[in-house]
Amino acid sequence: MSVRGVVAIGDPVLRERARDLGPDEIASPEIQTLIDDLIETKRATNGAGIAANQVGEAVRVAVVEVEEGNPRYPYKPPEPLTVMINPVLEPLGEETVEINEGCLSVPDLRGTLPRHLAIRIRYLDRFGDERDEVKRGLTAGTFQHEVDHLDGVLFVDRADPRTFATWEQFDRYQRDDFLRRVSGLVDQVGS
Repeated sequence: MSVRGVVAIGDPVLRERARDLGPDEIASPEIQTLIDDLIETKRATNGAGIAANQVGEAVRVAVVEVEEGNPRYPYKPPEPLTVMINPVLEPLGEETVEINEGCLSVPDLRGTLPRHLAIRIRYLDRFGDERDEVKRGLTAGTFQHEVDHLDGVLFVDRADPRTFATWEQFDRYQRDDFLRRVSGLVDQVGS
């Protein structure tokens, strides 16, 4: 395993729809190493998730994991490690929630955007086994963010530009209000 460099906004790989992987590719040493590297890179950068194209690989692989006490996202509920291959996301209902997001590929910028409150996510795990799960709240937002990456979409494409702030300015002017709102959301939906 190794920590890979994270590509930044402006790199064309972030704007490509990543390609699906076939069963033989999933089991290959190259993809299994990529998965291990994504996990290691996500943990080293304190991300909540990371997609393969964020490390320059345009394949439909992403990982999500929120560990207790994540210094970058201390307000996010814990989420166990999930490796997603060829994920398909389906909104469950029309209800959305405003979430302020950051991104490893968009350094030092945050913005507020609507995310579906509840989603169904179908994917293959690292062993090629089918998974079908429902995610809600901030956790649903994290999964939507990573699938967006695989579709060539960045959070800045969905966010209201008037809400953009550096991390320092977010901490100074927006954090308290955001934390009040998400605390209520976590209490309401449990994640």
